[in-house]
Amino acid sequence: MIVTLVQSALEITTGLAALTNLKQLAAMLNLSQTTVSRALNGYPEVGEDTRRRVMEAALKTGYRPNLAAKRLATGKAASIGLIMPVSEGVGSDPHFGEFLEGLSEVAVRHDFHFVIAPAAPNDEVNALRRLVSGGSVDAVFVAYVKEEDARISYLKTASIPYLVHGRLMGDTHDYPFLDVDNARAFHQATKFLLQLGHKRIALINGPEEMTFAIMRRQGLEQALSEQGLTLPSHYAFSGRMTDRVGLEAMTRMLDMPERPTAILCASTALALGAVRAINKAGLTIGEDVSIIAHDDVLPFLRPENFNVPLTTTRSSLRAAGVRIADRLIARVHGGDTFPEQELWEVELIVRASTGPAPVNSK
Repeated sequence: MIVTLVQSALEITTGLAALTNLKQLAAMLNLSQTTVSRALNGYPEVGEDTRRRVMEAALKTGYRPNLAAKRLATGKAASIGLIMPVSEGVGSDPHFGEFLEGLSEVAVRHDFHFVIAPAAPNDEVNALRRLVSGGSVDAVFVAYVKEEDARISYLKTASIPYLVHGRLMGDTHDYPFLDVDNARAFHQATKFLLQLGHKRIALINGPEEMTFAIMRRQGLEQALSEQGLTLPSHYAFSGRMTDRVGLEAMTRMLDMPERPTAILCASTALALGAVRAINKAGLTIGEDVSIIAHDDVLPFLRPENFNVPLTTTRSSLRAAGVRIADRLIARVHGGDTFPEQELWEVELIVRASTGPAPVNSK
């Protein structure tokens, strides 16, 4: 995305002399330097037409603000900070990559940057403290929230805008967050399977210490409990959300004397592995075994493109990245009108991977 933008700017500026300072750009537009600076930096008091005119002129002329001068003038680094746990494979996680795409889309538009600080196991709070105290970022966000998460406790005391992607367990949330209603999503999905006659429903979940995974399990268990059913321990698996984990978990369940007739998967990546195991066993998805997966709208793993299209609970990680970047940058510029806490509902999309419980199941 960033490369494309730079290439477009180079093509547009062919034959044009690049402007070297704010004064020249302001004179060309017949605007004050203050107005141009505020438009370039996303201040809310600048009209949208003026902002668009300034941004287009900056792109056409190749103008780029001097970041050092900009920081001296505004006191802002124009950077968002994040901690990357090196022990959990976050850097190679396609879910995190999709989230960063959305974050990048907004950051490019506002000329913001990322400062990514790797953190050793059990050192995320110290890494976050160093990032904040170093003065190289204007705001931070944290993701992959755990049941006991000291990062949030620290950020409540830090004098920097921040946002949590996810939330802690419990009903008290005195911090800004954006989250998906994971419990409700899997509660609805389980109710749908129960309506189809399934009673032996299993779960292939994300890492058990992550709150999103805990909430999804709670939603499933609540729906079962409402029908006098329980989730047996041997029907619940957790791990990194990869196709390998899905394959191994599904293979083990298919070898059980009384295998489940329906599976809830915490991601389409897990579902990919589960589908491989079901196909290898010679069973038919949607007839012998039903599957529902959570769909983060990954462009390379679309549920409708599976051999048997997957029924899913759907929520876009890219859209979450866009929203979080919008909220953080607005906070940096003092124009935040967003809700402090947002809980997004999830849509259940029914496709061919779910059907009535088999009459003669093993």
